[in-house]
Amino acid sequence: MKYVIFIFSFICISFTTVGQNSTVVGNVIDATNNQPLLGATIIQKGTQNGVTSDFDGNFTLEGVSINDIIIISYVGFQDAEIKLTTLNSISVTLKIDTATLDEVIVVGYGTQRKKEITGAVAVISAETIKELKPVRIEQALQGQVAGVQVTPASGAPGSGVDIKIRGISTNGDNKPLILLDGNVIEDLSVINPADIESINVLKDATAGIYGVRAANGVILITTKNGSYESDLKLDVKSYYGVQETTNQISVLNATEYALLVNEARTNGGQSPLFTNIGDLGEGTNWQEEVFESPPIYNADLTLSGGTKNSRSSFGMSYLSQDGIVGGDKANFNRFTTRISHDRKILKKIEFNSSIIYSGTVRKTISENAIGSVLYNAVNNAPTFSVLDENGSFTLADGLGNEVINPLAQLDNTNNKTRVRKLSGAFSANYSFLENFKVESRIQANYAEVIGYNYSPVAFYGAGKVFNISQNSDVVNETANIFRDYTFDAFANYKNTLNEVHNVDVTLGTSIFQTTGRFVTLTGINVRGKDNRVSSAATIFDSRDNGSGTFDSRLLSYFARLQYDYQGKYLFSAILRRDGSTKFGPENKFGNFYAFSGGWILSEENLLQQSKNISFLKLRASYGKLGNDRIGDFRFESSLNGEGAYVFDDDLIIGSAIGGLSNPTIKWENQFTFDVGFDAKFFDNKLDLTVDYFNKRTEDLLLQPQVSGILGGAAPGSSSPVVNAGTIVNKGLEFSLGYRNTVSENFKYNLSVNTTLLDNEVTEVNGENTFIAGGTFGIGQEPPSRMEVGQTIGYFRGYKTNGIFQTQDEVDNHALQTNASPGDIRFVDINGDGVINDDDKTNIGDPIADVTFGLNIGFTYKNFDFIAYTFASIGNDVVRDYQRNQQLTNNSILSLDRWTGAGTSNEVPRVTTGATQNTQFSDFYVEDGSFARIQNVTLGYTFSDSFLSSYQVDSVRLYASVNNLYTFTNYSGYDPTTTSGAPIGGGIDIGYYPSPRTYLFGLNFNF
Repeated sequence: MKYVIFIFSFICISFTTVGQNSTVVGNVIDATNNQPLLGATIIQKGTQNGVTSDFDGNFTLEGVSINDIIIISYVGFQDAEIKLTTLNSISVTLKIDTATLDEVIVVGYGTQRKKEITGAVAVISAETIKELKPVRIEQALQGQVAGVQVTPASGAPGSGVDIKIRGISTNGDNKPLILLDGNVIEDLSVINPADIESINVLKDATAGIYGVRAANGVILITTKNGSYESDLKLDVKSYYGVQETTNQISVLNATEYALLVNEARTNGGQSPLFTNIGDLGEGTNWQEEVFESPPIYNADLTLSGGTKNSRSSFGMSYLSQDGIVGGDKANFNRFTTRISHDRKILKKIEFNSSIIYSGTVRKTISENAIGSVLYNAVNNAPTFSVLDENGSFTLADGLGNEVINPLAQLDNTNNKTRVRKLSGAFSANYSFLENFKVESRIQANYAEVIGYNYSPVAFYGAGKVFNISQNSDVVNETANIFRDYTFDAFANYKNTLNEVHNVDVTLGTSIFQTTGRFVTLTGINVRGKDNRVSSAATIFDSRDNGSGTFDSRLLSYFARLQYDYQGKYLFSAILRRDGSTKFGPENKFGNFYAFSGGWILSEENLLQQSKNISFLKLRASYGKLGNDRIGDFRFESSLNGEGAYVFDDDLIIGSAIGGLSNPTIKWENQFTFDVGFDAKFFDNKLDLTVDYFNKRTEDLLLQPQVSGILGGAAPGSSSPVVNAGTIVNKGLEFSLGYRNTVSENFKYNLSVNTTLLDNEVTEVNGENTFIAGGTFGIGQEPPSRMEVGQTIGYFRGYKTNGIFQTQDEVDNHALQTNASPGDIRFVDINGDGVINDDDKTNIGDPIADVTFGLNIGFTYKNFDFIAYTFASIGNDVVRDYQRNQQLTNNSILSLDRWTGAGTSNEVPRVTTGATQNTQFSDFYVEDGSFARIQNVTLGYTFSDSFLSSYQVDSVRLYASVNNLYTFTNYSGYDPTTTSGAPIGGGIDIGYYPSPRTYLFGLNFNF
């Protein structure tokens, strides 16, 4: 059959060649400078017959005839279609496609053309978001923007992620300011990614136009809207997928476990526990028992259209995702509805409005903590079965107080949080006197967060901390309400003077208020003698157990000047004055500023003649930004603590001073410098952006450790907030992209971005010279610190130097308590002959030195393919998911343990005796570097000719894999998950891993 196809194809080609034996010659030139274009593509329309132009822009295309149409294309230029009326030499002039440079970018209280921007701004388009299909918007940022790092707090459905722009700048809140159509948004889980038109990231001092909270960067999200004078369009997108875990921690099977337990007991002077080892086999794989392959489903619908004076858009979306651990008990459901409407009146007045309603229901299980489901799955003994002979869950007796049967734990888990959120934004603008425009905006958010937790009577084993009393169930409900509003009013003057001076001035004011109330209800379900819940199901012992309110406000004034001369010398200045209720009367207001400039060298005569440089802009910025992200009213004392008093020999619990006050606290200040350039080469085929940045954050708002005499450890109290630290982040960012059109049928693109980051603490003031945080094991001191000369949150512990092989090595080493041959040998850092706390040192840090993104894509005819990869290099992770009790399971690392002189110099012996092997040391610190293939998608779009009879504009089918594979040497579940804490991040207690997801989708529109 293949020979028949070959002969038939050969005959067809032969006839085609005979029928089209004419030739056309021509020349392709740049309309701007009349220079020839090398590598322009000339294609006979409707065929694959094509050539490219030579160094002088000349081409020769054979096999064409009169009335044929040829298409001439060149990256960065507008395509040209020519109908052949002659076969003589033709000349084709291509105009530069300035769409990318003239693209309008939202920069805060206004817009700018991309070519005129003087700050470090990155843009993610709706097309990129559509290709990635993120469940949460933050996932679309990872690997797409240099300097932006996104780490998931958990892989569980509905979990948040931690976003950092250009490093960790403070020990407090490092979240960037996020605005949705100008409206402050804190929780992005309620936003449907399909509604997003674009995401702009402001990374340098130019973010200062937003003042307070812009010190950590700004993310501007613009939602889709209809177009003026456009037909009604219906866009439907849906996908269905299946999830699975990408990894399991390698632990011992039942036979290996029993052998090690016996060996440990023998080494500890105890008798062996297991005598029937040969009958144990593989035993129970608890991770296999808790991991599932659950579904994920999403459907989006958007209607949009417009008339001459109005445009509207309506969208709705539904997402349902079960967890790879817990299944429907770790489910996340999201429903969103969005309506927007803009209207022009009398060509001078425009009204804009949008309303978004979102409802989410999230069910959760215990995760990312000692005693969590995965922690128990790793540590439970493989010799236990899931159920006993009576069909009841087995008890994890003898494994410590925290380790229980994870299947029983899941069975008794009933947690649910419901969020209802309504966001609205309304604005009106009026243009007058040709150059003036005034605008006012009101934006508001209202959210109800209702939480429910039901813990039934449960017995997991003797002494377990999770046991629930045999006569009552525990019910907890929370009802939290959040409200905020923002009012902005500003005026704008924009004009061109003498045809060379372009001026854009903005003056305005902004008011922000956020309030809320927290209520916790606690109760019990009373059970009768037969252990059944009584008809009076719930009796609340408190109707207001732990209630509280907050009220925070901002008042701001701002001004911005944007100026350019002849469109090539650029300057911008921003002044902002912010007042915050977080500070006392003396320090309530702060003054902030930013200056930036740019020079478009490609507009100079010398470079306009360049054949290789299409665009080149140098830019620099410097500014001071402020941060007030601390609790309310920490500058004064409040009676919100708990005090114990004795009256007439009776102990009475009453109120006392809560958090210790500090009336002198003031704004945290950040001084940020950026210099960089943007360039396009080879007729806009190659894009290059390079930035150097230096951020110095001073007067950090910290809560240092204080003496207990001051009462900072009393119930409801805390240490005061002080300005007591300085952190410096500096680094380099590179973004490189290349795109090319090989032929009418084949196009491809490639982009990479890299960030090199150096973080250092240069000052810590207070009673101690450091601030500690994080946890390791049980009962050990915090392993992370903020300390001068170190990276914030670095890991402090013992440095090791192998394993003691003989008693002579133990005797000749510095005094190390309980040390014996086979134990870890700690390094005597200070050389005093004794291993103690003074020998603890820097043994790693959780901040990556380099992050890297690689994105590739191509289209061939109707097929499209994309792949996104992200890498993190130089970050460390603490392995803390092992309980290290005598009978808990162990990692397969223990199979390489020391069993005698010369057997191992890396893994210590096993023993039930006393050792220091479980003390925090670099034995528990691993290289967390990784490279992850985040997304691979293959799609097919049906041709217009096929769809014309169905009255459908487009139909696309695709298959996609998210989180395809992670290349790493880390032994835990997932090197990417972290708590995000500046001090204490990077410690893995068995984090819920991000799932691998296989998706199959359909998009179509009318």
